[in-house]
Amino acid sequence: MADECFGHPRLAAIYDPLDPDRSDLDAYLRMAEEFGVRQVLDIGCGTGVFALLLAGRGIEVVGVDPAAASVDVARAKPGGERVRWVRGDVSDLPPMQADLATMTANVAQAVVDPQAWRRTLRGAYEALRPGGRLVLETRDPARRAWEEWTREISFRVTEIPGVGPVENWVELIEVDPPLVTFRQTYVFAADGQVLTSDSTLRFRERAEVERDLSAQGYVVEEVRGAPDRPGREFVFVARRPAVPAG
Repeated sequence: MADECFGHPRLAAIYDPLDPDRSDLDAYLRMAEEFGVRQVLDIGCGTGVFALLLAGRGIEVVGVDPAAASVDVARAKPGGERVRWVRGDVSDLPPMQADLATMTANVAQAVVDPQAWRRTLRGAYEALRPGGRLVLETRDPARRAWEEWTREISFRVTEIPGVGPVENWVELIEVDPPLVTFRQTYVFAADGQVLTSDSTLRFRERAEVERDLSAQGYVVEEVRGAPDRPGREFVFVARRPAVPAG
């Protein structure tokens, strides 16, 4: 099930204007160039920002996401016809031989159920060509990012063309490591509607992610930092071996 911030049509429509700075994706674009990729699987593509950046560079992209409202937003964007959009999860993918699979932003952490996590890693593995790579990011639990998820720190008002002013903020609901649950609230000044979206993220230790990747057949090539959040995130680069083990 997609969180309301991705699955509710009114919230999906304002997702990009509320978070216009996607410089976090620059590192992934550089890796796509570094690895010389021709086909990318964007897992948890959301409103399609990264998928469309890739497609604009002539890369073949398949974007998959369980939130129909977000996929609808992505499909309607300029250049949306260049991407193959799939509403669902990795089990719904067409046969692929991708050079790169990605889980940017909170995608990896949003897969909180251990069994679903294993299925996601395995599905990505099967979508990769031998020698292809999976790149994903996750926050370092030791940095306790959730301590900044308060109304006082996060409150803002955004003027959105065609929508009007929208107030939004984040509040913690529960911290039960490794799970952290929070609520986002949105207030539309145009008609006074108040919408909320509850989300849970799983904060995995670096060693745990490395074990999980290895268990699904990947070779962990390296763990990088996230340039936009130095010292706060792990960026895992894992490869499907060109020759099966054994």
